[in-house]
Amino acid sequence: MKSFEERLSRLEEISEKIKDGNIPLEEAVSLFEEGIKLAKTLEKDLARVERKIEILINQPEKPEDTPVLELFPELSNEQENGGSN
Repeated sequence: MKSFEERLSRLEEISEKIKDGNIPLEEAVSLFEEGIKLAKTLEKDLARVERKIEILINQPEKPEDTPVLELFPELSNEQENGGSN
């Protein structure tokens, strides 16, 4: 499958050819059909990327340095050693 950029470039190329008007009607219709298909796939790709960006932006921030509270160090040691002292 071609990359997003390659498909976008092809769509721009098709658009320019149709705008020039120097092509036969059959070819213009064929190019138009190809352009519509490309536009739809590009739109789907953009929607998928937008959703991914929204998810990333809305993720809660994770603190880089989570503080370790050792209020009861003897209990932490017991848990690490299997709970028996």
